Amino acid sequence: MESQKTMQNRKAHQIADVLIEALPYIQRFKGKTVVVKYGGNAMIDEALKHSFARDIVLMKLVGINPIVVHGGGPQIGQLLAKLGKTTGFVDGMRITDSETMDVVEMVLGGLVNKEIVNLINIHGGKAIGLTGKDGDFIRAKKIHLTKADPNAQSPEIIDLGHVGEVSSIDPSVVEMLGQSDFIPVIAPIGVGADGHSYNINADLVAGKVAEVLKAEKLILLTNTAGILDKEGKLLTGLTLKDIDELIADGTISGGMIPKTRCGTDALRGGVGKVHIIDGRVEHAVLLELFTDQGVGTLLLSR
Repeated sequence: MESQKTMQNRKAHQIADVLIEALPYIQRFKGKTVVVKYGGNAMIDEALKHSFARDIVLMKLVGINPIVVHGGGPQIGQLLAKLGKTTGFVDGMRITDSETMDVVEMVLGGLVNKEIVNLINIHGGKAIGLTGKDGDFIRAKKIHLTKADPNAQSPEIIDLGHVGEVSSIDPSVVEMLGQSDFIPVIAPIGVGADGHSYNINADLVAGKVAEVLKAEKLILLTNTAGILDKEGKLLTGLTLKDIDELIADGTISGGMIPKTRCGTDALRGGVGKVHIIDGRVEHAVLLELFTDQGVGTLLLSR
């Protein structure tokens, strides 16, 4: 039976091995920008919330510039239900009238954003919450959704209300914060030329922010292990050509298509690498960044 001292020595050596494995990655990414899209179970489970916050703080402490972009769809739905307001969805997008947009801003720009900021600060970071209105850094344009109608001469136009896409990004505010001791935490709300607020998909915002900043990495947290093949096995490394083939043959389908497309657009826009990782795993971000094995799918331009 092992003595307590032997067990302690073994544990110490294991810790040393972890640090040694992480060292070359820390050296490689020091001074680089990493954009992390935060969502899914990692935003709901208390243990995962704290592990994510610690990951972000550690990244900053070792010289990486993390930028967090978060979602909050379930939280928006919960508050709308409490208020007795129902909303519909079209192609996964919430129909957002003016009243619903008020709730979206309250939840994304207020409750959720400030909770993430607080968690990072509790664990020793210096986070600052932003929406696209701050410094006018996310300009949005309204999404016009059309659906073909075989019984009509022209396609049906569906008004989603205050649902938008990124028109342009002025990175100056985020760059200023990222190059200092602060960690930007971004809610995906943009402002249109008409002065109205627009709710934008958080994956899209994260991808566009990563493109504009020429980030070293874009990390997308999901509620799956990553991209899976038809047998359910994790695909750990994919090129743009691989992704096009997997979408064409139906291996990548459903909600993973827009997430993957977000990643491929970021790669084409100059982002170094894109990771789609399992946010249900504690310290998923650190495991993907600083270990040889990782916990998800790596997307490469070639």
